[in-house]
Amino acid sequence: MTLLVVSDLHLDAARPEIAEQFDAFLAGRARAARALYVLGDLFEVWIGDDDPDPHKRAIVASLKALSDAGVKLYFMRGNRDFLLGERFCRDTGGELLTDPSIATAHGKRVLLTHGDALCTDDAPYQRLRALVREPRWQTQFLALSVTQRESLAAEARAGSKAHTSGQPAMLMDVNARAIERVFREANVDWLVHGHTHRPGVTPLLVDGRPRTRLVTGDWYSQGSVLTWDADGLRLEALPRAPGAARAVQAGAPE
Repeated sequence: MTLLVVSDLHLDAARPEIAEQFDAFLAGRARAARALYVLGDLFEVWIGDDDPDPHKRAIVASLKALSDAGVKLYFMRGNRDFLLGERFCRDTGGELLTDPSIATAHGKRVLLTHGDALCTDDAPYQRLRALVREPRWQTQFLALSVTQRESLAAEARAGSKAHTSGQPAMLMDVNARAIERVFREANVDWLVHGHTHRPGVTPLLVDGRPRTRLVTGDWYSQGSVLTWDADGLRLEALPRAPGAARAVQAGAPE
């Protein structure tokens, strides 16, 4: 029984090579898995489940084909696609997870989260994150036309780039105390998240107890997948060029 975890694909018509690799992944390796978890930012932007963009509809169709083949799909909202909703789940055959959620398999309880809530040093972003997740804000936004939402989303993306370019890298990374807190609150030894685009495996000691944090990478230049089976958790890079994927065994820093 194999579970696969990915995040931060940022699928967009401007980067067709990512969609091509992801389609091949869904039609190939993912078909042998019991479940696929997508921990947010599947899309570069998601303006609502009624988005008619043909590029996005093609991705939805590929996901539906995977679920029809018997693979369970689980989605978590990210900072780019926090408007994923019930229609998206019906169209793909998947299920939305709350952030964070605990998954249990092969004798391990693993805390799954997108990761942006752990970047507590970036106070302006955390305020924005709280705002756009308010039901009232989302209702008002989704009441706008598709054209209006696309325009506002483009403005938000430009603002996000301006914000991140002017911030120290460490400010936008996860906060060490936030990591320790979620380990304690969830009472787990394994944490998997994305968002930071800094893939790696980090052993930690929290309250005298060994823990492991695994970070899935983005798909800008290559794929990134976490494989979870009876042998443990392994983080792998999936090169686009021919060649074997490079694996990082959990428990040892990359």
